Amino acid sequence: MIRVAILGSTGSIGRATLSVVQRHTDRFSVVALGAHRSIGDLAAQVAEHQVPRAVIADPEGLSDRESLPSADWRAGPDELLELVTDPDVDVVVNAIVGSVGLEATLAALRAGKRLALANKESLVAGGSLVMEAARQGGGELIPIDSEHSAILQCLAGNDLSSVDRLVLTASGGPLRGLSHDELQTVSPTQALRHPTWDMGAKITIDSATLANKALEVIEAHFLYDVGYDRIDVVVHPQSIVHSMVEFKDGSVLAQMGFPTMELPILYALSYPQRVSDAALRTFDAIRSSPLTFEKVDLERFPLFALGVEAGVRGGTVPAVYNAANEVAVDAFLSEEVGFLEMADVVAHAMENVPRRNVDVVNDVLEADVAARCAAREFVSSPRSMSSG
Repeated sequence: MIRVAILGSTGSIGRATLSVVQRHTDRFSVVALGAHRSIGDLAAQVAEHQVPRAVIADPEGLSDRESLPSADWRAGPDELLELVTDPDVDVVVNAIVGSVGLEATLAALRAGKRLALANKESLVAGGSLVMEAARQGGGELIPIDSEHSAILQCLAGNDLSSVDRLVLTASGGPLRGLSHDELQTVSPTQALRHPTWDMGAKITIDSATLANKALEVIEAHFLYDVGYDRIDVVVHPQSIVHSMVEFKDGSVLAQMGFPTMELPILYALSYPQRVSDAALRTFDAIRSSPLTFEKVDLERFPLFALGVEAGVRGGTVPAVYNAANEVAVDAFLSEEVGFLEMADVVAHAMENVPRRNVDVVNDVLEADVAARCAAREFVSSPRSMSSG
């Protein structure tokens, strides 16, 4: 029996993981759940799945213990770190959002755990720290993102030295067909209508701007030790091909399947084995055709280009990009900036927060704070309200 702890259990990935585990109780057992602030949702999950341990990252999150279901309840970020290093936990699913996710990632890997990773901040902001933690502690890092799971599957049995290029696919989001001028007047409601994936608001907006794909390029660089000049992105609206690997002999392997996050979650939990799951939709090549691929339009998706630039510059710049993008998305959703102005917010932060090397976690955290300050300064300035 594989004992699983899920951080960020109340989010879309966390809920999907619980759904997968519920169908395979002969293989997996959820021994702990963790969330940031959603105490009501977390309590409901603890009761429904009879989970013995629960942690809320917010230190003040357990003000009303009497109303909570029976479990070992803890509060505070330190309790999250203790949870992921517990000897009674075999696999840590990290789907929690924010810098707490980075520290949990490092702790789990240093403790030699298998880490099923969906927390983008970990690799984007602290990629070098994460890979070093895995080397030091012997932890196993398995990505949950469908694109990175696809690459991992395509690489099975192949040496990285035989790889020529990684090709990540992007759906193009809900605004793929709009012109640059049309994008200037896009509303949050329009941007939240994703044609393929059912995700939270932040991830859906990142998909609309292709910021999510820039973050995935940075993650792929660290996960597979491949230079940025050998990582490409193509727009693939059908979301059937999840990524491709081109080898030095010209062969290309692609991982295909119906778009559902439950498949990469199941693969991460059971890796390197494959587990039969009747609930996952069978791929139908005829119904899925035709499959089309398009070049990314950098003029219409400037946040993608900025993200790749951040990765190439390295150091704390990816952390600055990530933090400023979060501020920009919040500002767009509250209609403080326009759709294309989100790139202006991020560019301002990247220009004004000095680059530093990432040697310790504090380097990432300080860059995160500085980037958010710079981004908010831009959002509140008259320039941001009138630009675009």
